[in-house]
Amino acid sequence: MKESFSQLFEEFLKKHEIRPGSIVCGTVLSINKNIVLVDAGLKSESLIPSEQFQNDKGEIKIKINDKIDVFLEQIEDGFGETILSREKAKRYESWLFLKKAYEEKSTVLGIINGKVKGGFTIDINGIPAFLPGSLIDIRQIQKDFSCLEGQEIELKIIKLDQKRNNIVVSRRAVVDIDNEQERNQALENLKEGMKIKGIIKNLTNYGAFIDLGFIDGLLHITDMAWKRVKHPSEIVSIGDEILVKVLKFDKEKTRVSLGLKQLGRDPWVSITDRYPVGMKLTGKVTNLTDYGCFVEIEDGIEGLVHVSEMDWKNKNVHPSKIVNINDVINIKILDIDEQRHRISLGMKQCTKNPWKIFSNTYKKNDHIKGIIKSITDFGIFVELEHGIDGLVHISDISWKNSGKEIIKQYKQGNEIETVLLQVDINRERISLGVKQLTEDPINSYLLLNKIGSIVQGEIIFINKEKKQIIVLLEDCVKGYLNCSNEDLLSSQNIEKTFSSFKKKDVLKVKLINFDSKNRIINLSLFNEEKKI
Repeated sequence: MKESFSQLFEEFLKKHEIRPGSIVCGTVLSINKNIVLVDAGLKSESLIPSEQFQNDKGEIKIKINDKIDVFLEQIEDGFGETILSREKAKRYESWLFLKKAYEEKSTVLGIINGKVKGGFTIDINGIPAFLPGSLIDIRQIQKDFSCLEGQEIELKIIKLDQKRNNIVVSRRAVVDIDNEQERNQALENLKEGMKIKGIIKNLTNYGAFIDLGFIDGLLHITDMAWKRVKHPSEIVSIGDEILVKVLKFDKEKTRVSLGLKQLGRDPWVSITDRYPVGMKLTGKVTNLTDYGCFVEIEDGIEGLVHVSEMDWKNKNVHPSKIVNINDVINIKILDIDEQRHRISLGMKQCTKNPWKIFSNTYKKNDHIKGIIKSITDFGIFVELEHGIDGLVHISDISWKNSGKEIIKQYKQGNEIETVLLQVDINRERISLGVKQLTEDPINSYLLLNKIGSIVQGEIIFINKEKKQIIVLLEDCVKGYLNCSNEDLLSSQNIEKTFSSFKKKDVLKVKLINFDSKNRIINLSLFNEEKKI
């Protein structure tokens, strides 16, 4: 009989496809404090912990003889007991419910029961799910959602993976459905030039994104204020509700450009009437850069004092060595570009020009003493009165010697006597000379030897290719003889005559002319036979 019963029971299980992992129906036989006895029609009744039947409030709502679904863990354990689970059955039922909601894209109810990195944990019929912070609302701003903890909210399942026990839900998807019709209507009414309120959603280096309720707009940093803004946080903060103006709306790309400064009067209108070029006034230093400082002359209007316009004497100094932020300084309007909203200002123009003072004090050829400030490859810088410098060019050091050779005799810090050659006030340059302290040897020579005179000189250089000869007429005085241009020689004799010349030969030559610009005395061969 035992074998017959076993066979019948096995056939029953196969016929009804009952196996471990199945959901079966059982009857509640008894309810105790810790145990609920359930009969599922299998080999034996099953003892199930009563806590598996408790609801969220800890109450047990079942009664004796109630029919319930249970999860079959084992048909028979090692002791002949059938192992059933109400908790796993409820979990199975919950997954069936969630799968259906996911496939039908319907909403479900869940309770926020905790906060984790990036979002919140949700309990949906005992199944844990994840709600990302970005999907909790349509307004992506830094807002405190702790008030929602413990509340039941409507959600939409956007990802479901039972094997990995992974469920992701969205509250925003539910809110979006409610707002879609309102959003479309709002976009239709959005027009360029209209004023609209919005909430600051995010800040970047180039501007602020504003949530208009139905679309996000960009308030660029250049449209925040008429004055110079270094960072949007100077003007607005995340969460602020502000009134802005729609500057541009691209319906195809759904992009909105917004303006804040356009709500007020443009201070650049008629600015040249209020601040004509040449006007002197005071302003407040608002920013320092490597190339100058920005100065506010009225609310929303800033100008640039370039480093070259800050001081007459200090050209290569950082602006921070001259002024500080918030300093009130005297300035002069140098130029205004109304279209580009740019003003060029000057500080040094509010003080006396030392170059002009120097020019009024000294005249050309005056002898001036100064201290050698620095020596370069191209000359000597000399510190003069009022802290300005003059330059002795390397070519103006000596009549006789090469500048590169003679410059070695000078040392920084020594006093030097010079002659004033030129003052260029506009370019702020003073040209000085040392060799001009003595008479120009060429001028002295030409006073004694007029143009047309016959003189003698020694050959010191021969250029065979160009058939040119340099003749030393006197100490520091040279003449240039171009044999190829000599009309006293026939073309047949030029080569023969030129090849006969040697260095240190003494020639009789005629002074043809003097090129004062290049300081050259041009010579011609003297032919005694023709008495030229």
